[in-house]
Amino acid sequence: QFLLQDLVKNIHLFAFMAGYQPRTYKDTDEINIKTAELLGKLHEQLADAEMDSYELDMCLVRLVFCMFADDTGIFEKNIFWEYIDKFTEQNNHQILMHILAIFETLNTPYEKRGKRLEIPLAQFPYVNGNLFAEKLSYKTLQPEARKIILDICALDWGTISPAIFGSMFQAAMNPNERRNLGAHYTSEGNIQKVIRPLFLDDLYAEFDKIKHNVGLLQEFHEKLASLLFLDPACGCGNFLIITYRELRELELLVLKELYKDTEAIENIDSILKVSLLQFYGIEIDDFAGQIAQLAMWLTEHQMNIKFSQTFGKYYARIPLKDSAKIICTNSLEIDWDELLIEPKPVVEKKKIDIFPKGKRKPVKNFHTLFEPQPEPEPIIVEKPKQYNYILGNPPFVGHHLQNEAQKKQLNTILHDIKSSGVMDYVSAWFYKASAYIQNTKIKCAFVSTNSITQGEQASILWGVLFQKYKIKIHFAHRTFAWKNEAKGNAAVHCVIVGFGNFDLPTKRLFEYENSKGEPHELKVTNINPYLAPTNDLIVPNRRKPICAVPEMMYGSKPTDDGNFLFTDEEKEAFLAKEPQASSFIKPFISAKEFLNGQKRWCLWLVGIAPDAYRKLPEVMKRIEAVKNFRAKSIAETTRNYPNHALFRQVTQPDSDYIVVPRTTSENRKYIPMGFFSKTDIVSDTCQAIPNGDLYLFGLLTSVMHMTWVKYVCGRLKSDFRYSKDVVYNNFPFPLVPTEAQKKKVESGAKAVLEARALYPNSSLADLYDTLTMPAELIKAHNGLDKAVDACYSKVSFGTELERIEFLFQQYEAIVASLFVGDEAIIEDEDNA
Repeated sequence: QFLLQDLVKNIHLFAFMAGYQPRTYKDTDEINIKTAELLGKLHEQLADAEMDSYELDMCLVRLVFCMFADDTGIFEKNIFWEYIDKFTEQNNHQILMHILAIFETLNTPYEKRGKRLEIPLAQFPYVNGNLFAEKLSYKTLQPEARKIILDICALDWGTISPAIFGSMFQAAMNPNERRNLGAHYTSEGNIQKVIRPLFLDDLYAEFDKIKHNVGLLQEFHEKLASLLFLDPACGCGNFLIITYRELRELELLVLKELYKDTEAIENIDSILKVSLLQFYGIEIDDFAGQIAQLAMWLTEHQMNIKFSQTFGKYYARIPLKDSAKIICTNSLEIDWDELLIEPKPVVEKKKIDIFPKGKRKPVKNFHTLFEPQPEPEPIIVEKPKQYNYILGNPPFVGHHLQNEAQKKQLNTILHDIKSSGVMDYVSAWFYKASAYIQNTKIKCAFVSTNSITQGEQASILWGVLFQKYKIKIHFAHRTFAWKNEAKGNAAVHCVIVGFGNFDLPTKRLFEYENSKGEPHELKVTNINPYLAPTNDLIVPNRRKPICAVPEMMYGSKPTDDGNFLFTDEEKEAFLAKEPQASSFIKPFISAKEFLNGQKRWCLWLVGIAPDAYRKLPEVMKRIEAVKNFRAKSIAETTRNYPNHALFRQVTQPDSDYIVVPRTTSENRKYIPMGFFSKTDIVSDTCQAIPNGDLYLFGLLTSVMHMTWVKYVCGRLKSDFRYSKDVVYNNFPFPLVPTEAQKKKVESGAKAVLEARALYPNSSLADLYDTLTMPAELIKAHNGLDKAVDACYSKVSFGTELERIEFLFQQYEAIVASLFVGDEAIIEDEDNA
């Protein structure tokens, strides 16, 4: 059953009346993934036939077009499917010969087709657009290829989404990636998070205001047709596809207002103004670029069908005329203006013959050819067209994972940024876009790993973008999970940053709860590099704290291949062989053991005379093994480390200390910290604060400090990566707490420790899990939070944003007080 208004979509169901064999379509659930999987299998068949990679990719792209055209009105319904089924049944190994014949027909204008062209081929339209221009070589395929092609034809291509299919199509070509195809596309919802605040919401707001004014509506229509979009890392075109489709949807609303009398529409080409020519993309992978080009054509046809259904006038742009301009090159190595420059028509120059025809005498005015000629008029080179919006999802690659070429590119782009070697690869696009948009009204928005808005990367990148390029952030989505509906795919934690070379009176900030769910939007007056609604500021690396607190230090690093470390069982076995070494075995405090209530031990030989452990053969075996392990290191300093009896990095506190894990889950409301003795050896997976007291412990385990951590701390995936140089040394501790206030904090801290002690068999991971945190511990932390808040302000903080705004203000005030005139009170070259 279907509504009468949908008859045009279902007319093929009545084909049996004319004697055609009915076709049964397969289930369309997960149609994109199923289709991509089948195309992946066909890819293998073509590869087995030894088709070269370029022709193979081109053949698949063309087949996708034909199958889509077969179901969506570009071709007559199912003519491609019918042709393949009928003409290859007896000679299925020659299926590619018939497919190539279809390709050639699609590339031949009607007037140039031979009169003897078989009717089954003659029914295919002329497509043009250079899609079928190149001839492909013939190969013999196995019978299995025919079955796969017919299976693909049996799917309803009318339900294919070009916006997500392209990425999966590309992934399907790799058997290793094909197992989780759904993980290879960007969901439309995530793309909308970029384009709506970048331009779409504003366009709809403008449309709503003027939709009843014909004159203004016509101007608005022209505006839609004039907007230019660039995705400088377009991949399979997802962002361009959705952007084009949304612009066509809005144009459709405009046309419905302008042409309420559909009979007034005489020339459809003249009223459809939004064009593929408004879209530009740069992609380094040639196949992905081809898919993007194809997907844009498919989307254009889908929107033409929607126009036809809305106005009752059939419309299709066949032959293909316009296309998006997508070039295959490295986006970081070209001038983005190159795409906007239209090729000049070639003008054939007339030859000047100074001798009349048939004669070999000089012409009378021959001497004038050698006289000085007047200087030609200067050629005025007009600036090319200008993009209105630059958007996309450039590649994320952390500095540890970058290959040599990427590191070189990043260094070239960020050449004037100190310490740029720690930056993520995506930062190059932010930097290049910021330089490109100078003195323009171009708006940009990129998806990025959240690393560029946290920790040291935020201060390194945005310090230059703000100061050198005067960039202002217009909108931002704080950290959220960039994922899709595929089963088992790992979510990447990202941010979206929209920016320009000019300011806006109101900015939009989207906040997420624990990186999940729908965002909560805030209208704010400013967004800083940490995506907080406060003044623009930078929190740099500092070697010393800005407040009068004990310095934090890194833990000791073994670099020993496990030879200095023991579990309980390993310790007992070792001491059974070497009982005299018992005094050298110390508790080893790493983040994993500390948080999970486990025990570990280490062989600690600091301060031990060499003759003492030379008498211990099992200890000497361990030292020898460490030496051999370090000798293979790629780091010269490790290979040449002078004393292999010691940890590679020895930074043990000489007093009792507070331990702070360097990495902890974002899902904990507080970072669990604890007190340890100077005889407990702290690992480099933790940081230590010697002489830390209850008051300091209370401040660091409060919601106030955690708010600072959430905005300033670096991240490992989404987990907190606590840094002493960025987080602790820059934290604005209370300036002048009274003794009574300090006592309340100490009392609150003691209550927290006592609440933990009520559950001796539970690890800190258990106690601080948001789902299992005991009521006593929650109550103790709430009391501590109130005591810490009172040290900062008499007014309570209602929201996290109020807290971070207050903390950034405190930070600015403290940093300003560290400078008198031009001299820094803190003797620290980096800080100065």
